[in-house]
Amino acid sequence: MKVHEYQAKALLAQYGMPVPRGKVAATPAEAREIAAEIGSKVVIKAQVYAGGRGKAGGIRIVNNPAEAKRAASQLIGTRLVTHQTGPEGVSVTRVLVEEASNVARELYLSILVDGTSHLPVMMASEAGGMEIEEVAQSAPERIFKSYIDPAIGFQPFQGRKLAYGMNLDGGQTGEAARLMANLYKLFMDKDCSLAEINPLVVTVDGKMLALDAKLNFDDNALYRHKDIQELRDKEQEEPLEIQARDWGINNYVKMDGDIGCMVNGAGLAMAVNDLIQYCGGRAANFLDIGTLNNTERVVNSFKMFVADPRIKAVLVNIFGGMARVDVIAKGIVEAYQQMNISFPVVIRLAGTNLEEGQRILAESEISFIRAKDFYDGARKVVEAAKGAMK
Repeated sequence: MKVHEYQAKALLAQYGMPVPRGKVAATPAEAREIAAEIGSKVVIKAQVYAGGRGKAGGIRIVNNPAEAKRAASQLIGTRLVTHQTGPEGVSVTRVLVEEASNVARELYLSILVDGTSHLPVMMASEAGGMEIEEVAQSAPERIFKSYIDPAIGFQPFQGRKLAYGMNLDGGQTGEAARLMANLYKLFMDKDCSLAEINPLVVTVDGKMLALDAKLNFDDNALYRHKDIQELRDKEQEEPLEIQARDWGINNYVKMDGDIGCMVNGAGLAMAVNDLIQYCGGRAANFLDIGTLNNTERVVNSFKMFVADPRIKAVLVNIFGGMARVDVIAKGIVEAYQQMNISFPVVIRLAGTNLEEGQRILAESEISFIRAKDFYDGARKVVEAAKGAMK
């Protein structure tokens, strides 16, 4: 789950991290009032779940309340298109109005869970303001990492080491280490999957400020954080992904292709998407139904496909271990009985109760394309999406 910048900064402030003075505005008039209250040059920042706002015109520096109102009116009610949103853009319903800062240096700081070590890792760089992926590609030596053992927590020496890596002077090292410790505490307390401050700036008078902030939260831990759940802005989320959650499909991500995929297991789902692209197609989604023996989830997966007008063909690729093939087959038959499925469906089944599953499909007399193996399924669904196979 994501939150807006202003919400992330409010959480940072609760944990003792310095942020610029500012408030969120839902109307141009509110933006003017907040700018007048701050009483100096301010920054108007579109609040959307996407990066790249500055390059897209979503961040504007203004000199007075009248200019703040005008800038807010040009953003609120529009759709902001950035390199992370796609051509359709995302709706801007609020702007953050905050005091402009006199910046001397821009730094980068973040925490995420490292998939290899299975530990939180804090990353710091003196190349703030840039996408960390760009820095990793062009100057990896400028990124410093510190792995954190949750049993003992973030230690002061780790903060000092990272601060030295960012070329902070002696007086700023202690302040940076304290900020890092507070960020780690927030990360752990709130079950974050990402906590990023980019840029973390040093002002001309030597102070540190979180000029921008991004917090993502582990969806599987949200039941412990009702306060975080209340921050969700569904208007910023993909409608198909919201619908998937409502139907009990938590592992659904919309992609940019036209081939629907229903798979059990995240690793297999990623492999399916890769193989579809290898065969010349593009997946419309990542959809992992998990290992539950539940026909309803299969039916709801087909509801997702029917609800997506981009879908030209569907691949069902199930390798049944704990998930039984016969239960999946029953779900497919129920889906055909409940809705009009007009697109071709390629089915590859393997594993537990395979013979029974094949019998159920054969006796149902539904129309589908049988695939003998993983590659055969990917090849056939790409051909079906192109109209070469019915």
